[in-house]
Amino acid sequence: LIAAGYVYIGMDHFALPQDELVIAQENGTLHRNFQGYSTRPDCDLLAFGISAIGKVGAAYTANVKTLDEYYEKLDAQVLPVLRGVALDADDLLRRDVIQKLMCNFDLDFAEVSRLHGIDAARTFAPEVEALAPLAADGLVELLPTGIRVTPRGRLLVRTVAMNFDRYLRERLQRPQYSRVI
Repeated sequence: LIAAGYVYIGMDHFALPQDELVIAQENGTLHRNFQGYSTRPDCDLLAFGISAIGKVGAAYTANVKTLDEYYEKLDAQVLPVLRGVALDADDLLRRDVIQKLMCNFDLDFAEVSRLHGIDAARTFAPEVEALAPLAADGLVELLPTGIRVTPRGRLLVRTVAMNFDRYLRERLQRPQYSRVI
């Protein structure tokens, strides 16, 4: 794709140089949500249909997973939401950090500190330490001022960003027991 003139946006997204996604990435205004990359900043997304995911403000919802459940809820004049979560300050901070890494391939500690009223280098010291193997492989640069995903590491930007997902880390740290088959 690159040989054909496309620009690598991130993960599995490519666009032509004149595309608004490429321009937004160059300007540092590219955004990402669960539907992919976008030039639109944080916006509300309403969920329609089974398994649909919605986002309104700092809350996410997930609809029920079967058509029968969906119609049953609608017939009862109840929103077909299976579960929802309201983001706290730490969630919003981590969402911003992951967004910056996945859209810009760069994380500036000073900017994050200023925007969120924290010491980003100190707050994320464990996450930065966990990135050491990726740095040793030349996939990220761990700088005193922040983190930069190298061109070589861009295909693995999700792996870099996962280090900042508190819920994923907590799930992986929980003891798991063998299933009896």
